[in-house]
Amino acid sequence: MATKVYVLNGPNLNLLGSREPQTYGRSTLNDVEALCRETAKRHGFDVEFRQSNHEGVLVDWIQEAGAAKAKGVVLNAGGLTHTSVAIRDAISAIATPTIEVHISNIYSREEFRHFSYISSVAKGTLCGFGVLGYALAIEGLAAMAKQESKS
Repeated sequence: MATKVYVLNGPNLNLLGSREPQTYGRSTLNDVEALCRETAKRHGFDVEFRQSNHEGVLVDWIQEAGAAKAKGVVLNAGGLTHTSVAIRDAISAIATPTIEVHISNIYSREEFRHFSYISSVAKGTLCGFGVLGYALAIEGLAAMAKQESKS
């Protein structure tokens, strides 16, 4: 039985901690990874944690998660959220549940950030909880897996 959760991060998330801290906070991507691993461990999940500034790489990783029959994908696609039909289609092509995460509240920001290609194909969406959103997404995947095992 697959116990892996993929946590995928898109463009500019490698700059967390220094990039616009008034919007994204001071936590680094390493801090986010530690939070994800700690949360996942409580549910018996392993974490595949990755970041890329390249759309096609994210598509490949989403497909990999599907092929591996991962328990889920936690995806912060960054700016690609608002532009990438390819990422949307990759999520649609796999049976693995995907949770969309945004550190900031995208609906309280610029108008162009209010639209997400990912939301309509994601199992759930979290925004505005800071990096805690990643842990909440893993908790949600764990709850879904538990519910699924009861069915």
